[in-house]
Amino acid sequence: MVINRLGAVREGEGPLGFMQLDIPEPGEKDILIKVSTCGVCHTELDEIEGRTPPPRLPVIPGHQVVGKVIRKGSDASKYNVGERIGVAWIYSSCGHCRYCKSGLENLCEEFKATGRDTDGGYAEYMKVPESSAFLIPEDFTDEEAAPLLCAGAIGYRSLMLTEIQNGQALGLTGFGASGHLVLKMAKHLFPDTDVVVFARSPGEQRFALELGAAWAGDTTGKPPFHLDAIIDTTPAWKPVVYALENLNPGGRLVINAIRKEDADKNELLKLDYDKHLWMEKEVKSVANITPKDVSEFLELAAEANIKPEYQLYSLENANKALTELKNRKIKGAKVLKIG
Repeated sequence: MVINRLGAVREGEGPLGFMQLDIPEPGEKDILIKVSTCGVCHTELDEIEGRTPPPRLPVIPGHQVVGKVIRKGSDASKYNVGERIGVAWIYSSCGHCRYCKSGLENLCEEFKATGRDTDGGYAEYMKVPESSAFLIPEDFTDEEAAPLLCAGAIGYRSLMLTEIQNGQALGLTGFGASGHLVLKMAKHLFPDTDVVVFARSPGEQRFALELGAAWAGDTTGKPPFHLDAIIDTTPAWKPVVYALENLNPGGRLVINAIRKEDADKNELLKLDYDKHLWMEKEVKSVANITPKDVSEFLELAAEANIKPEYQLYSLENANKALTELKNRKIKGAKVLKIG
């Protein structure tokens, strides 16, 4: 399934087209995988609707890919044929800039994203540099593993960037694939931390409470206590303002969104310095992920038995999955079954 053009995703107007393509040939340090599952991410909507740097067109989207190695390049030795590996958002980086050398490959100017700058996993086969592939723990099925590679890994990076300590209060704004995994990992890593969830849909709010949230309400709601950190995964600006109101002095808001939608021209984004930023409140963005994020999170997920809730679709129904995601018909993650 291929992105051929950019534009608004609307009900009944599938943004992806089906194409028959040749099986890709792996380069010297590449591996070729037969894809079994691929997670569906809000970033695909961002690509199609023009909120990211423009993708290469046409391009096969998908960056939460699970499959088995079926062929290796002449200099690829990290994995064996038959091993099950995963591919995440990071496809490659330059490897020699100051960011790459310090483990911040996500900030590299030559960062290439899977399914945006190169072909991804909405396909039966894909190739990837062996350095950007990750062994999938045996604890997970292919369907369970796919959302861990982005929703889980980027959620893990966001949680680490909050620098929250056990017993401090955490808020999650938005409760899709990433949010529900962050709740699970926060409860494991910080057992004395109360987690609250801000979500527009009553269904998402109920789901958060089922998973152990201490409180759940609308994005404009007021929890019974202020928070030491909040992770925002929404594409809108309005939740940012309300999140800042709910922070304790010295609190940090981490924005985990690849791009924010343009503010309504008739409605200014109003920040009151005293209410929203005074008392050393911080705002930090999340940009991409590093290989270390993926590796550490997969290890944590296996240790803590963190498994996503998911809905399964066939590759042919990728447009349906994306449209439902756009219309917030969400409970956990969405996963394509391919092979």
